[in-house]
Amino acid sequence: MSSEIMDAYWAAPPMARTLATAILITSVSVYFGLLSTSWIYFTEDRLFRLPPEIWRLATSFLLSGPQLGILLDPYFAYQYLKQLETQNPKFPRKEDVLWYLMTVGGFIILINRTVLNGVFYLPGLIMALTYTATQDARGVKTSFFFFTVPAQTVPYCMLVASLLMSPGVIPLQISGIVSAHLHDFLTRLWPEFGGGWNLLPTPSLISRLVQTPRVFQREYGTAIRPPSAQASGSTTGAATGSVLPDSWKTRGTGRRLGGD
Repeated sequence: MSSEIMDAYWAAPPMARTLATAILITSVSVYFGLLSTSWIYFTEDRLFRLPPEIWRLATSFLLSGPQLGILLDPYFAYQYLKQLETQNPKFPRKEDVLWYLMTVGGFIILINRTVLNGVFYLPGLIMALTYTATQDARGVKTSFFFFTVPAQTVPYCMLVASLLMSPGVIPLQISGIVSAHLHDFLTRLWPEFGGGWNLLPTPSLISRLVQTPRVFQREYGTAIRPPSAQASGSTTGAATGSVLPDSWKTRGTGRRLGGD
């Protein structure tokens, strides 16, 4: 049973899986007193210390709400990031999703530090993911708790739910909608309808960071395939059909040391 659970876990999309796991571990650690929030909240002055505490750019998005939020926030983050990672045509590559997270996260931080003075931003990120994942799904029905609603209305259903349960997070959620819409405008709406160009293209550096060896599945496990047979041969000296390097095969008949 545990093996099946782990297989399903590792089969999940990597970025969605990693984000949900990080949220769950961070939140449990904070609420059970294992980790202090002083190490993970965001404020500008911490970035200019020596050494700079740059991890706060990421950890400020990893603290969920208390109680039921410890389960719901990782679930929503996983669900909608998974849709971007596997189903959304605007993000054909993994690096495009990673760049989306970085830019939208930056917009959320900028809005909150300029207007709202917040230090934790997970509700804004979840709302941004939800907005981006559902905005082009007009005509599609989806479930929101016990109700069936048009997919594009899910972000606004979340706002209504927050109004009833936790109205304090609504400004942060709105900052997520604004950030996601700004990203969509700069990367899609302006090029397609404004005659401009993509103002936030994925940097080549991000593409290089995401590069991984090609992986293929076998019946009994996973194996890593070298980039090409030619590259493998040039590195190891191996020739097809033989375990000896080419240079050894031109030396003539082998002789036993000490023999005639």
